[in-house]
Amino acid sequence: MALKIRLTRIGTTHQPHYRVVVAEARSRRDGDPVEVLGTYDPRTKAKQVNLKLDRVDYWLGKGAQPTDTLHAMIKKFRRAAAATAPATA
Repeated sequence: MALKIRLTRIGTTHQPHYRVVVAEARSRRDGDPVEVLGTYDPRTKAKQVNLKLDRVDYWLGKGAQPTDTLHAMIKKFRRAAAATAPATA
């Protein structure tokens, strides 16, 4: 069972919203996911991506492969989370 971390669309026509999900690679785009990891709203300027990084790391450790788009989003979200996290001395 090959797993992918990918987007599934939940928005209406001309108003896209997406969920970040873990799903089997051969299942259809809007099929039943294994787990929902977060959301993506491309229409907002502030904080477009909301992810549960601990669950993303869990699934990456289990062998799930992110799509190219999600790989870039995860990297960007990690950088933003590190920048806003308080520095420990």
